[in-house]
Amino acid sequence: MVIDFHVHAFNPKIAEKAVSVLQARCGIEPYTRGLIGQTLERMNEWGVDKSVLLSIATKPSQQTIINDWAQQQESDRFIPFGSVHPDAPDAVQEVFRIKQLGLHGIKLHPDYQDFMADDPKLDPIMDAARQADLPVIFHSGYDVLSPQLIHCPAQAALELIKRNKGSRIILAHLGCNDYWQDVYDLIAGIDGEVYFDTAFTSWKCPDDIMTKIINKHGADRILFASDMPWDRPDRIRDKILGLKLSDDAKEKILGLNAQRLLGI
Repeated sequence: MVIDFHVHAFNPKIAEKAVSVLQARCGIEPYTRGLIGQTLERMNEWGVDKSVLLSIATKPSQQTIINDWAQQQESDRFIPFGSVHPDAPDAVQEVFRIKQLGLHGIKLHPDYQDFMADDPKLDPIMDAARQADLPVIFHSGYDVLSPQLIHCPAQAALELIKRNKGSRIILAHLGCNDYWQDVYDLIAGIDGEVYFDTAFTSWKCPDDIMTKIINKHGADRILFASDMPWDRPDRIRDKILGLKLSDDAKEKILGLNAQRLLGI
């Protein structure tokens, strides 16, 4: 089973606007216009069995509507995560509501939610997620929204991990987008349920550093991910299959690790 752990789609009421804004900002032609139906077509075309659907509450007021919409996308092909905003007064309560909704985890984006990854204000949210047995995925490293300020550099991610032992933490973009040597030096191999996903690394991360990170961190804590619609899952899959890793390691990365983490 191939599970893409990092996919974006939007409520059809805002999908075109959201994708257009992001497209203009990053200068990348998307592979969908952010709609669930188009995403499913691409999954079928590119051989993806299931996708983890990630939504982001960019304002405190968006939590409820985003999480309600995410719940409606649950299917045999989509595994939706919820989102909370660290500045929302009811962020902790929303974590437990996410659990009640049957969502499978929480997405936080330091750049779009304007916080540093090592900010202590995250601790109550992380505590609640741990109590609710929900993994938390963070955008990490470079983002075009904030090129001059990296909101989740490797050092801040390390502090986040150390302060929240026992949490299931996923650092997107192989630990820190564009700063993979820092990942190798500071985070790879750290104890605990700390995972890296491979989103948006197909054409940016050199094969040798990706292989080094995977070998140091352990293939059982790497999650296949694309960042669709901004990259193609088949391109990431081909990159992983071409690395000098064992067949067992590749099978874990492409789906077995996600199955274990999500209990499916």
